[in-house]
Amino acid sequence: MNYADLKKTDIANGPGVRVSLFVSGCTHGCPGCFNPETWDFQFGQPFTQKTMDTLLAALAPEHIRGLSLLGGEPLHPDNQKTVLEVVRRVREAFPHKTVWCYTGYFYENLVQGQVGDPETVRALLEGIDVLVDGPFVEARKNLGLRFRGSDNQRILLASASLAAGELILWEDVPYGT
Repeated sequence: MNYADLKKTDIANGPGVRVSLFVSGCTHGCPGCFNPETWDFQFGQPFTQKTMDTLLAALAPEHIRGLSLLGGEPLHPDNQKTVLEVVRRVREAFPHKTVWCYTGYFYENLVQGQVGDPETVRALLEGIDVLVDGPFVEARKNLGLRFRGSDNQRILLASASLAAGELILWEDVPYGT
């Protein structure tokens, strides 16, 4: 997997100060995408052990609230195994920090095994606290929304929704994650 950027301090893609990993590769092709250069799976540089070490070091300070995964498309089948390894390593090193993931896929399609390897997707959803799902739709762009670009996108508690067998919206939980 390639990645486009690793931001060590990001306040736009989830609550608090976060580390954000922008993976390369996306087949959604959403018109108006803020990051179209990341559609190319070869864009950026290879995600290596050194990249993982840098990411984990960036997450270490107490003021960093967690990791946000964006793209490109972190949950594209070609990226799933590496992203799962990232999520597992972050969970192991920092169990108290949150993991957010932005995807153009809908939660229901992920859960129903329609995107990549069902076991890998399930493990990813179990490790992700918050999933912002759905493609960006330029006609539904809304600059007043928190942590998403268009009003068709949802902010879900991924692992909690999976465990409950029903959707749990982030906005419905006091103080969020």
